[in-house]
Amino acid sequence: MTAADLMSFLDREFPQVSGEFAIEEVGEMHIRTRLLVGERHLRPGGTVSGPSIFALADVSVYLAILAMIGPEGLAVTTNCSIDFMRKPMAGVDLIAECRLLKLGRVLAVGDVLIYSEGMSAPVARASLTYSIPPK
Repeated sequence: MTAADLMSFLDREFPQVSGEFAIEEVGEMHIRTRLLVGERHLRPGGTVSGPSIFALADVSVYLAILAMIGPEGLAVTTNCSIDFMRKPMAGVDLIAECRLLKLGRVLAVGDVLIYSEGMSAPVARASLTYSIPPK
């Protein structure tokens, strides 16, 4: 699926997050996505909340999988491990660099590094496993 296909799918199947994310690049087993940070993503102290960072990691792996296998709405997260390494910059979009490490018939594993736009060091690292429903 192309970036446009993925965004259309996300808007249609998950309207609750419409306008939250952008896709910057789609490649073989790779995707770069962006969380369009707004006031709703901030926690006290002005930093991006953990749940918002998790959402970016989760949607990045999901979209990377769909880019490879096509529109499969019932692929689901079965495991996630996330390390919050440093405070994101306030009011700045977050960018996720995601690569799929394994894409099998029933399981996919992805690794995500998340950066504040303009920062060279990652603010978080996540590893996610997805279950892909049988055909």
